[in-house]
Amino acid sequence: MSIPLDHHTPQTFVDLYAADPAESAWPPAAGQNTNSLLPPPNPAERLSIPIAPRDQRRLALHAALTTAGIPPRPEDRDAIDQLSALPASINTTLQRWLSHTP
Repeated sequence: MSIPLDHHTPQTFVDLYAADPAESAWPPAAGQNTNSLLPPPNPAERLSIPIAPRDQRRLALHAALTTAGIPPRPEDRDAIDQLSALPASINTTLQRWLSHTP
């Protein structure tokens, strides 16, 4: 016995976290001029301060862990700092392992 199934049934998905920006915006403070919002930042005015390689590896490891669904906890800071002190090739391998890419 076979039962015909309709696989073309439209489905509706509701984003429970979606909100109307007008409803979620804070009301302006008393006496605040809403026309005086800051303009977006100008990329040409950014500071050009280099980040040390160890700090770059630390940030990349934080990002890789978070992307893999393993958000670092505050008590993980020492371990991440120690891993960031290892050579760049080891850090790259760790990130590859976390992202499951060949």
